Amino acid sequence: ALGLARDGVRVVHAESDCLPGLVVDRYADAAVIQTTSVAMDAHRAAIAALVREALGVRIVVARDDGSARDFEGLPRFAGVLLGDGPTRVEYRLGPNRLEADLLTDSKTGGFLDQADNHAAVAALAPENARALDAFTYHGGFALALARRGGPVLATDEDAAAVARATENARRNGLQNLEVRRANAFDLLRELEGRGELFDVVVLDPPALAKRGGTNAASALAAADRAYKELILRGARLTRPGGQLVVCSCSGRVTRAHWDDLVAEGLADAGRAAQVLARNGASADHPELVGVPETGHLKTWILRVL
Repeated sequence: ALGLARDGVRVVHAESDCLPGLVVDRYADAAVIQTTSVAMDAHRAAIAALVREALGVRIVVARDDGSARDFEGLPRFAGVLLGDGPTRVEYRLGPNRLEADLLTDSKTGGFLDQADNHAAVAALAPENARALDAFTYHGGFALALARRGGPVLATDEDAAAVARATENARRNGLQNLEVRRANAFDLLRELEGRGELFDVVVLDPPALAKRGGTNAASALAAADRAYKELILRGARLTRPGGQLVVCSCSGRVTRAHWDDLVAEGLADAGRAAQVLARNGASADHPELVGVPETGHLKTWILRVL
C-alpha cells in the first residue's frame, strides 16, 4: 500500500501497529519475527504460522536474541521456526540488491529503518559526488550514493560487515565503491589531517546512548561527547555547499536534544549549516502519535556553508 520500491519491508512495527512486543520484517521470500513481551513470546509459534500464511514466504526465522527480552525475563533464542532452505537472503532496496543472513546478522538482518533515507540522500547528492559513508554496515547509504557515479568510501569496524558490503558492491557492479575496515573516529581524524573534502558525508553510528541504568546520566554525557565529535569531524570533511547527513538511533536522545548536539558540533567545527530535511524512519516504520519511543531514528540532512 505504501508503494515501496523494495522487498525488504517492515510488516509489523510493534506499538505503532497496535501489536506491542512484536516486530515482523520481510526480506524477499523470507520473514523474521521478534517477540519482546511475555504475551507475544507465548504465541510465537502461532504468529509464525500466521506470518507464513499471510506473506507466502519460504521460511520464517525468529530473532528473539536481543537484550530487550531481558527486561521481561525471557530467554534469548534465534532459529528457524517454519520452512527450510538458506537463511542468507538477497533482497532489494530501490535499484540495489543486498544480502543478509537473517539468523546471524544484526537486528533482523538489515537496517530497514533507513531505507527511505538512503534514497533521499542519494536524490539530493550531485552527480559524480565524492562521498564518505561512515558506519556503513552492509553499505545502504554507500550503495545508493555510488549510483550517482562518483567515488564513494564506506567504512565499518566490523570485519563481517565490511565483507558483506564489499560483496554487495560487487553484486551491483559498483566499482566506484571502496569498503574499508576502520574505526570511524580514527579514520575521520586521519582524513581531516590530510585535508580531505567530500561532497557528501554520512554519519550513521549505532546507538551510542544505551538504555537507562545506574550510570544512565554519565552514559548519556559520554554519548553526547561522541556524537559532537562525529559531527565536528564530519562538518570539517564536508566541502562548502556539500551535504552532511547526521543520524542518531538512540531512543534516549530526543529530537530537541539532537538539534542541540548538531548545533554544538557545528559550532565547534566553526561551520554553519542549513537544514534540508529532518527525517525519521522509513514509511514502513510509522511513529504512533503520543508514543515518542516509536520514533527513535533521527536523520538530519544538512547543507554545510
